[in-house]
Amino acid sequence: MPLWGSRVAGPWGRLPPLLLVAVAACAARASEITFELPDNAKQCFYEEIAQGTKCTLEFQVITGGHYDVDCRLEDPDGIVLYKEMKKQYDSFTFTASRNGTYKFCFSNEFSTFTHKTVYFDFQVGEDPPLFPSENRVTALTQMESACVSIHEALKSVIDYQTHFRLREAQGRSRAEDLNTRVAYWSIGEAIILLVVSVGQVFLLKSFFSDKRTTTTRVGS
Repeated sequence: MPLWGSRVAGPWGRLPPLLLVAVAACAARASEITFELPDNAKQCFYEEIAQGTKCTLEFQVITGGHYDVDCRLEDPDGIVLYKEMKKQYDSFTFTASRNGTYKFCFSNEFSTFTHKTVYFDFQVGEDPPLFPSENRVTALTQMESACVSIHEALKSVIDYQTHFRLREAQGRSRAEDLNTRVAYWSIGEAIILLVVSVGQVFLLKSFFSDKRTTTTRVGS
């Protein structure tokens, strides 16, 4: 499948375990990838698409900052088909107007220190029917219709599972971030309490020392 990236943002060793392998079919091609997009970085992917092919690009930011990235899609002539700034998630469907290499990029250049984890699903073409209508003179049998229904239901289940996994990963990231902030806040409170306690001890010691000195002077 002719899908690859340019201007790779960061070492591949930092890719998260959520990386999904590209999946190829005969008539329809689909790519599902989760990758890390560092700050001030841009990641582009390319796909060879034939004219008249229906395509769908869906993406979602899983972790990092305000969960937003810039997304841009261009045709072989460089004409912008889709452009969104600081989006958390979105879906865009288009039909290729000509043969050639289409490019879509994700940018985190507006962020100065926050890494992002981005998931995208790029569908090219449509799935072939389970039972091609070529050389058929009769309608689908009851068994074939049931198979088609089950196939469509399983496709929906796969989509739902993918979205639930993304939500789970996003929720875990937010929970870990909140846990880190609470831990730092607790450590800060403990340090403040320790400083206040030590300060009160020295303050009381200084107060009684001054009082004892004053009493001694008066008595003498």
